[in-house]
Amino acid sequence: MNKTELQTLMATLKARFEAHPARHPALDWARVQQRIDPSPAAQKALAQMEASGGEPDVILHDSASGQLLFADCAAESPTGRRSLCFDAQALAERKENKPAGSAQGMADAMGVQLLDEEQYCHLQTLGAFDCKTSSWLATPDEMRHLGGALFGDRRYGRVFSYHNGVQSYYAARGFRAGLWI
Repeated sequence: MNKTELQTLMATLKARFEAHPARHPALDWARVQQRIDPSPAAQKALAQMEASGGEPDVILHDSASGQLLFADCAAESPTGRRSLCFDAQALAERKENKPAGSAQGMADAMGVQLLDEEQYCHLQTLGAFDCKTSSWLATPDEMRHLGGALFGDRRYGRVFSYHNGVQSYYAARGFRAGLWI
């Protein structure tokens, strides 16, 4: 990422951070920037979250470590990360009508994680997300080994997490990325 691209990214992140103070009430932008500035890997991951429609913003702060969790705060599952099965194994095992990729594979390539169920539920306390779409969630190994994976959405004024086969994919299901910095 060149200097101009980095400046544009930082200006975008700062504007979003300042526009949504309820997502991170105890933080100021200077503290956030101090976490991002020394990490080219984090800058690259945030740029990819932004480029794929995620609208990343800080949603959690670990006061013990100082780490911040950036998560996708786009109203719906990011458009650049939909129609994906759960992981590489599911993609390889799918015989017909294969999707272009997998949620876990794309997350790994971006240097981010899928939000877990707890993080997803916390995100949903900060706004109404995935009212028309759904998002794959990090899934416990025991469930994945049985062929299932978790996804979440908001319907009927409530947040749901549910299961689906790992090989399934839908035009309205993507994933929400999380990045601890």
